[in-house]
Amino acid sequence: MNSPVALVTGAAKRVGRGIALRLAREGARVAIHYHRSEAEARQTADECGGAELFRANLESVDEIARMFAEVEERMGRLDWLVNNAARFTRFDPMAITEKDWDFIHAVNLKATFFCCQHGARLMQKSGGGRIVNLSSLGGIRPWAEHAHYCASKAGVIMLTRALAKAWAPGITVNSVAPGVIPFEDIDERGRRMIEVTPARRGGAPEDVADAVTYFLKGSSFVTGQVLAVDGGLSLK
Repeated sequence: MNSPVALVTGAAKRVGRGIALRLAREGARVAIHYHRSEAEARQTADECGGAELFRANLESVDEIARMFAEVEERMGRLDWLVNNAARFTRFDPMAITEKDWDFIHAVNLKATFFCCQHGARLMQKSGGGRIVNLSSLGGIRPWAEHAHYCASKAGVIMLTRALAKAWAPGITVNSVAPGVIPFEDIDERGRRMIEVTPARRGGAPEDVADAVTYFLKGSSFVTGQVLAVDGGLSLK
């Protein structure tokens, strides 16, 4: 029971799954958040040694509040929070509608803030904690057909910095900004980005998990920082 309790949002698949598996190996008691991907979430939970599952639609602040209340009830505390859940769409900026904008920002930015808020409240009850927000290379570099997404992820970076100041010294808040992490549905544009990545490969969930683990387990003297895990692509 002395192991840190870690909640990872969007942990059923892809990068979130990789982070959850890594934190379980690091000895954390992992809480798996998911929305619709229940089968994948259960598989990830099993591979984490029987992690607790928490279902919530992060578009709803009420559901976020309920989820954190359940984390406290079932796990007793919260030490680490990884805000990984996100959405990604591609549109010509001239074609973006209000619905398109809200679809992205409701999860990528609004939910990240309210998860930070509710997570920090739990952390303060036990003396502090660590928060890591997943941003993106798109929050650092502009992508012409992802203006709404880039704005949301740039917002995550500034939100991270503001909350790091607000909640110091008890709670550190940092951000990891992945580059291209290819999965089976990678498109031609993604493949071209990998070709020009200085590291000459795409990233893997384990690369992101390494960075997240550093912020969760490393020095508490590091807060408000953004670590690009992109193989040097942000240098191009």
